[in-house]
Amino acid sequence: MPWTEIQADSGRGRANFEPLQGCVRELSYRDAIREALDQALTRDPRVFLIGEGIDDPGGVFGSTKGLAELHGRERVMDMPLAENGLTGVAAGAAMTGMRPVLIHMRTDFLPMSMDQIVNHVAKWSYMTGGSVKVPLTIRAITGRGWGSAAQHSQSLQALFAHVPGLHVVMPATPHDAKGLLLGAIAGSTPTLVLEHRWLYDRTGPVPEEPYLIGAGSGVVRRGGADVTLVGVSYMVGELMLAAGELARTGISAEVIDLRSVSPLDEELIAASVRKTGRLLVADTGWKRCGISAEVAAVVAERAFDALRAPVRRICIADCPTPASHVLEQACYPDVDGIVAAVRGML
Repeated sequence: MPWTEIQADSGRGRANFEPLQGCVRELSYRDAIREALDQALTRDPRVFLIGEGIDDPGGVFGSTKGLAELHGRERVMDMPLAENGLTGVAAGAAMTGMRPVLIHMRTDFLPMSMDQIVNHVAKWSYMTGGSVKVPLTIRAITGRGWGSAAQHSQSLQALFAHVPGLHVVMPATPHDAKGLLLGAIAGSTPTLVLEHRWLYDRTGPVPEEPYLIGAGSGVVRRGGADVTLVGVSYMVGELMLAAGELARTGISAEVIDLRSVSPLDEELIAASVRKTGRLLVADTGWKRCGISAEVAAVVAERAFDALRAPVRRICIADCPTPASHVLEQACYPDVDGIVAAVRGML
């Protein structure tokens, strides 16, 4: 079945932390990614996977495990430590009609490919008047580790969201991990799919059949009336926990999962703030010039008159990530910090 015949599922308004109607099957986040890749490889001969260690027994923390054996090593192939060069190879393949999925173990290594991603992948469609498309999907794993320190713990989504011509999505649930990845592979816009390593063991309902979720569509995870909590990736779960804690003291929090940071679902954010009058934004990245700043700017432009309190932002500390576990804990926000910030706003 061609990709165009698959029903696109925006998911807007659906609380995907709750069971999907009619879906009783649950998968882990990693298995949802693996299933998406398996279905894409099966469905479309133009799809191939390339990355460092993707065909080894570990298979990128299990997300590509066994795919080389199923689909052949000419379609699931290891690559040398030459990120910029291999990104150029994948970009060239995409320009000539293939649909490559380039897989990075860590987002920290994407800057090595910055020239290809920013100067070529993002711009060729524009520079050719749309006659050359670059349907390249890049998967990268982001976020903190266990003492992984400054060079292996970064969340760099804001760097790439700043570049026109790229889509940047960050699924928070297994359902969206599958749908957003399939949507990226089927689409014509180069897309970064950023996955937080602490989500890989999370489980949730995932339909077995293929489905597409396009970039640019956020979702309300929990309705509320007193404050809007906007987050992305791992922080969505933290916001859901905070909303439950706040509800026990009579505070009704609405939780929005951005899912996509470029493009951004500005109307969903503004509509929620018009209803609640308050906004807290939680991001896995830094505060300075980050996604939280962009969301705050959107509300300042589109719903400023509705605000009844200053916007609050919850992000990691503006410093390189320390290796010490104690210092790392202090560097990252938690549920208690979110709850305290909301109570301060009220």
